Amino acid sequence: MPATRRTIVRDEPLPDADIHSEGFRQARAAQRGALVEDYVELIADLIEDGNEARQVDIAARLGVSQPTVAKMLTRLCADGLISRKPYRGVFLTPEGQKVAQSIRARHQTVEAFLRWLGVSAETARIDAEGIEHYVSEETLEAFRTLMAEPR
Repeated sequence: MPATRRTIVRDEPLPDADIHSEGFRQARAAQRGALVEDYVELIADLIEDGNEARQVDIAARLGVSQPTVAKMLTRLCADGLISRKPYRGVFLTPEGQKVAQSIRARHQTVEAFLRWLGVSAETARIDAEGIEHYVSEETLEAFRTLMAEPR
């Protein structure tokens, strides 16, 4: 039986190719930065929780192998976001702290907005973990504005 072809109905025509491709470029850029941001945010969380950010703990919390973490820590060190001390943990540099604060603020805004919409706390936390990397400042500001208005 031949597959039936479904027509997608659009409200508007496709935008110009340059305009259309900008969304894909931004998504790819966000995807490249998401992993770095996840590591930096987790390192900050571990340190603020009163613990050292050790490779073994990072691996366990991210659900990846220690060699995978070691590779990323080398990259983060080269990027100037962390410093490492032998027989100790990993520490954020001032630049790493700025990245952690920025991504945490984004995460909190997205999670609060999802909760404001009625999403459960657990689902909002999980979904915010992905959305935080892709949402623009303009959209975050719109979330904040909407949440500030009385219902």
